[in-house]
Amino acid sequence: MIDRRAAARAVEDFLRALGHEPVGELEGTGERVADAWADDLLEGESIDASAVLREGSLGVTDTGTGIVVVRDLAVTTICPHHLLPAFGSAIVAYQPGARVAGIGTLARVVDVVARRLTLQEQIGATVVDLIGRELEAKGALCKLSLTHTCLVSRGERKTGALVETLAFGGSFATSEGRALALAALGR
Repeated sequence: MIDRRAAARAVEDFLRALGHEPVGELEGTGERVADAWADDLLEGESIDASAVLREGSLGVTDTGTGIVVVRDLAVTTICPHHLLPAFGSAIVAYQPGARVAGIGTLARVVDVVARRLTLQEQIGATVVDLIGRELEAKGALCKLSLTHTCLVSRGERKTGALVETLAFGGSFATSEGRALALAALGR
């Protein structure tokens, strides 16, 4: 249960602790920040990604041997270590099994999983697990290429750094399947 008032007060207390009174351009910042986190940045916390995938898919009798690849899905997530955003893109690929998902459904599942306080590695692993479980996919992968503002704007200040992760599941987790999946990605 989200307590927006408590979150807004906490943001204002945070600003005060850093020596900034929430007046002038900072007036109302607590409420705006609370709303942004509750309604957008962490919206995935309140959405059942499995249900999104189940409801956006249909059973099929013959899927053949092909692979479905969806590229350049915009991704935004929040680093749980610094509470700063990471953004970039995802590629989702799977070899259909009992069910196939709508392309928009795959994009929505990535959003739901990413809009949580979670690590980049966990996003990919969760997406792959969901596709394998809910679609009974023969194989699945999720590649994330994200710029972490915690790496760019503080600490190391490595502007342009890109963090890439690959998660594999099902037949794509085997040596032969991994080679097939990577070939589909153009590697």
